[in-house]
Amino acid sequence: MQSIVILDDYQNVALGFGDWDKLAGRASIKVLNRHIANQAELTAELADADIIVANRERTVISDALLATLPRLKLIVTSGMRNASIDVAAANARGVMVCGTSTLGYPTAELTWTLILAYMRRLPQEVASLAAGGWQTSVGTGVRGKTLGVIGLGRIGTDVAKVGLALGMKVIAWSRSLTPEKAAAQGVDCVSLDDLLARADVATIHLLLNKDTRGFIGADKLAKMKSTALLVNTSRAQLIDTPALISALKAGTLGGAALDVYDHEPLAADDPIRSAPNTLLTPHLGFVMAENYQITFSQGVENILAWLDGAPIRVIEPNAPAGH
Repeated sequence: MQSIVILDDYQNVALGFGDWDKLAGRASIKVLNRHIANQAELTAELADADIIVANRERTVISDALLATLPRLKLIVTSGMRNASIDVAAANARGVMVCGTSTLGYPTAELTWTLILAYMRRLPQEVASLAAGGWQTSVGTGVRGKTLGVIGLGRIGTDVAKVGLALGMKVIAWSRSLTPEKAAAQGVDCVSLDDLLARADVATIHLLLNKDTRGFIGADKLAKMKSTALLVNTSRAQLIDTPALISALKAGTLGGAALDVYDHEPLAADDPIRSAPNTLLTPHLGFVMAENYQITFSQGVENILAWLDGAPIRVIEPNAPAGH
């Protein structure tokens, strides 16, 4: 019988999604509900694992960790890309990595949740009302303002459509974006410098790779309006976080709405927590029942296919990182 360990099931819901009963008699299942950052402790929890189910990129599965897990034969991750898994190292050690489909719209929906909540000061007003207060701030609307979409892919396109529906002027930049492709979505293709200078709200939807790591640094932040809102629901490493904190503290950037962080779960004393004019959520972009249903259902399918000697949705070592 194979031993399965499900990682980082924070809400303790993994077994409620997917037909795990199909594995009865063929595999045992252990669920870890908390994140384990210490490698020695993690190794101890995974020592008997033949199969690991990784919930997105919450745990780093490095070659160093793999070296401590001689029984491991299969890693199943939600998504067909996972920057936290060293796929090449896994393959070199005889460990197969398989992925699943994911939905794009949950992240697009959260992007707009962050934008509207920030602009209308909802966190402050909700907290005030809960404490007995009433109307403590004046919010701002988005109609007539400029939305800058950095990365007009699957998620960025969905975000752009909502901006258009809300009466915003939408501009976009991607390395491969052409005016014709942008026009087909009803948006204007502009240079990155133009986007940063004009956007009242700039939202990032890029893949993380060697060319985009630290993509938004001090130089690019300096080109933005001092009233602008910067939104990141993609990957924390796309932004130079110390530079972002400096800009927020100096007042050269209006605000930041973030769902992703350099180190997750976010430490209680992380500097971003005390930066001014921020709206922070705990990496909820992927966390939606519809996504969990797909990823855990397909995760079970992957395990069954592997057990039957016909693996599916195999991830190759050169798959790009990010969404």
